[in-house]
Amino acid sequence: MKQVFYKNGLSLVLFGLFMLFEVGLSIVGQHHYNQNQQQHGRASVGYVEYITSASFMEATMENWESEFLQMFAYVVLTAFLYQQGSAESRKLDEPEAVDRDPRLVDKKDDTPWPVRQGGLVLTLYENSLSLGLFLLFAMSFALHAVAGARAYNLEEMAHGGHSVTVAQYMSTAQFWFESLQNWQSEFFSIGMMVVLSIVLRQRRSPESKPVDSSHHKTGHE
Repeated sequence: MKQVFYKNGLSLVLFGLFMLFEVGLSIVGQHHYNQNQQQHGRASVGYVEYITSASFMEATMENWESEFLQMFAYVVLTAFLYQQGSAESRKLDEPEAVDRDPRLVDKKDDTPWPVRQGGLVLTLYENSLSLGLFLLFAMSFALHAVAGARAYNLEEMAHGGHSVTVAQYMSTAQFWFESLQNWQSEFFSIGMMVVLSIVLRQRRSPESKPVDSSHHKTGHE
């Protein structure tokens, strides 16, 4: 068990924190939702009913979409753009291992199958990280729209309004406010990471340059 944690501790802790905060979100979300229900003279809902509701799905998906959009954009942008002095950038004046063309290397037994296969399979594989993140963003974006429209319609009907389609909901200011309030914070935070890593350090973290590195040093040594 110790070896399993040693080899996988980063992902285990990150997903553990995700579950902790997601459960916390569902608990306080239910409480907030029921407060709103009572204020409008409507019945409270149970925990299971809440976590399967459009309200909880919309709140979760609007956050997921921003995270996956940020990571997709970051992976793509760092493949082409540079930032002098940042640990998050590739080196300005010399190639790195990530620049290596897999078509020109000797294949080994542990070389991933798509690399050995070549052709279109390899082309997809060498872009699979960004493609995977984009698909997760697209899925979250779509679920945000569907769940958001459902929650929006329930609120409209409760106040004597009219329901809208998903496409109509996506044209509302509410939908884009929900999305953009998260998107802007994601790009601001990752931009701050890029800039702060120029002059600040965290010993032993791969997101930081070595503590004794020059501020002008770009990438990792």
